[in-house]
Amino acid sequence: MSALLLASSSPYRRELLERLQLPFTWQSPSIDETRQSGEAAIDLVKRLAEEKARALAASHPDHLIIGSDQVAVLGDGQILGKPHDLPRAQQQLRAASGSSVTFLTGLALFNASNGNCQVDCVPFTVHFRPLSDTQILRYLLREQPFDCAGSFKSEGLGISLFRSTEGEDATSLVGLPLIRLVDMLLNEGVEIP
Repeated sequence: MSALLLASSSPYRRELLERLQLPFTWQSPSIDETRQSGEAAIDLVKRLAEEKARALAASHPDHLIIGSDQVAVLGDGQILGKPHDLPRAQQQLRAASGSSVTFLTGLALFNASNGNCQVDCVPFTVHFRPLSDTQILRYLLREQPFDCAGSFKSEGLGISLFRSTEGEDATSLVGLPLIRLVDMLLNEGVEIP
């Protein structure tokens, strides 16, 4: 089996990948994550996932490299990235309050030894409860999800913000769709228990 490399600095993605009980290393790729003019959200996450995986290929020529990227999309098409600070997080959760947000997670598996690259996008929709400004502030101060697209951590207290969810793979909401990743790994001959 080729060595497995996660092209990410995200502790959330590392925790998810550990569930597969496969040995892997991780490294943060250095790429420009700027959205291109007119680029649709689905195209953005697929492009960035692939760029992240390919960015580490030269230094890891015998690896299977996993790249992933995620954005949140409001019903009006507005893309929400990572808020990075409290005011932007408040703004994002106010916009999501009482409505639905679709999280698009781009996933790429690049085989650096033969150049084969599999790329996909896995959607997952969250239906938010109506949230007051007080609830939003209290949540943000408790969990501080400023490095998370959409301003919440579904694996933590963020679940309390939801009315319901829908999608084929709940792990895609955290940022690494394991069900689709297993398909890709099996296509590359990786045996998973």
